[in-house]
Amino acid sequence: MYDVIIAGGGPAGATAGKILAERGFSVLIVERCKLPRYKSCSGMIIKKSVDLIQNIYSKEIPDYVKCAPADNRGMIFTNDKGEQYKFEQKGFNVWRSSFDNWLLEQAIEKGAKVVDETSAINCEDNGDFISAVFKGKLSKSETAKYFIDCSGATGSLKHSVFGIEKDYIITYQAFYNGSIYLDPHYFYAYLQPQFSRYDAWFNVKDNMLVFGVASKDVTDIQICYNNFINYMKDNHGLKIFDKVKEEKWIMPRMRPDFNINYGKGRLLSAGESAGFLNPMGEGISCAIESGCAVAKAIADNFNSSENVLPCYREYAKDVFAYMKRQWHLVGLMSERFSNMRNR
Repeated sequence: MYDVIIAGGGPAGATAGKILAERGFSVLIVERCKLPRYKSCSGMIIKKSVDLIQNIYSKEIPDYVKCAPADNRGMIFTNDKGEQYKFEQKGFNVWRSSFDNWLLEQAIEKGAKVVDETSAINCEDNGDFISAVFKGKLSKSETAKYFIDCSGATGSLKHSVFGIEKDYIITYQAFYNGSIYLDPHYFYAYLQPQFSRYDAWFNVKDNMLVFGVASKDVTDIQICYNNFINYMKDNHGLKIFDKVKEEKWIMPRMRPDFNINYGKGRLLSAGESAGFLNPMGEGISCAIESGCAVAKAIADNFNSSENVLPCYREYAKDVFAYMKRQWHLVGLMSERFSNMRNR
């Protein structure tokens, strides 16, 4: 029997695993993808994430996980009226596959066991322990005192185990060789409804131009994307030479009630699985901070399971408050997100 089983090897799972393993607990992390895993993401590491990594991991983000331009200088929002808001802050530009794998290596160094190409397809709370069923490299069931779901928006446990309704935003982005008259050191978000039912974005990774849109309806994607590309050509001198690749992903749709799924009993949840997500898909800081909170709650109350969930809620107050402030700020900038304002 393990002390803790974690589903998901992203920032939330890696952080929880690292903290628990260094506190002396036996930890199993299962990741459904082949490592190093890839996730469709901007790879923008904001200052909050940099500070969290320094505080929790006591290490600097290594250069080999970064991509050019390595330094991110902030975000530039264009709201639904075409008004621009610039937020300056120092951060980094990374490839998620390398960055996530580096975080996972820190958990392994502390003693966590990691098995990739393995999915947790079910888990059950038997009172004194959790029984988890897997598919993949690990095809048998395992038991643990606690289970943490960090499998993200694409994980199946959120619906099958926790009974949370599936409500997703579909994202599409493509990478091009080309040129544009925008500073590559910033991440650009566009909230005009003709470009996206959520937001559209542009950033640069290793000299490739990345354009993305998001919508709840897959049939809208291509129309929104064509509008966005034409806008960038007309307003920012975009010239496309050739397409390198394209990808689709999903992320949770945030609701005004911010109904976070902390878990139940010995079954807990963190990161996007729990519903932690900042505006414009920035989930890395939320994942690290919530992964830290749930791990500390388990470690501090390991033999008193009834105290773990209330302690987790208490430890996660700061990340929840920060997330709400960020959505409130976007709600003030754009009428499209006015329902996210604090009432």
